[in-house]
Amino acid sequence: MSVSQAAQIPHQRGEQLLDNAVRYAEERHWDVFPGTWLEAADGAERCSCGDAGCPLPGAHPARPDWANQATGSATAVRRLWGKHPKASILLPTGRTFDALNVPESAGFLALARLERMDLPLGPVTCTPDRRMLFFVLPGASVKVAELIRNLGWAPSSLDLVARGEGHWVAAPPTRIGGRGAVQWARRPTPANRWLPDAEELISPLAYACGREAAAARSRQR
Repeated sequence: MSVSQAAQIPHQRGEQLLDNAVRYAEERHWDVFPGTWLEAADGAERCSCGDAGCPLPGAHPARPDWANQATGSATAVRRLWGKHPKASILLPTGRTFDALNVPESAGFLALARLERMDLPLGPVTCTPDRRMLFFVLPGASVKVAELIRNLGWAPSSLDLVARGEGHWVAAPPTRIGGRGAVQWARRPTPANRWLPDAEELISPLAYACGREAAAARSRQR
């Protein structure tokens, strides 16, 4: 690789981040905001926040007022990423969607079951720390615990967490430290523009998380 080619890579990646951030705002009407980013330091990549022990290097809010910074305006998105082209793409939950967060193994099991049952499905992400997030209608975070109890489970027994107002998720192609990039398990398309309610997904997700919990207990014996 030539020196000129190597010098272009960060700029090209910045363009990719900007293009995706604009697409989320324009095509999905999602609010977006720039987070931290990765910087080269001593032969390694570190979070722009400066914390050597950062738990989410390059993929968390850069400002305490991030909720007010989030915007659905493509013009504002271009301005924000124009200032920080390597910034991660973060999406606030509790506005146009909430997210149901489950282990990756349970998520793929639930996906297969949802498809067999021909149930509605919105976008789904996979994160480098082996989690999956199912996008659902806002309001899920306040009723998921009760929905789980109605299925006969104790909410604390399942690794199923809803992210709603006051939280956020990282969107593809955001990279998290040396772990890899957030990816789409189910991409946003015109067909899944209308998101499902948490009630439509909770049974397959709870079942899959229950199996995951049972398998974990068996491994510990």
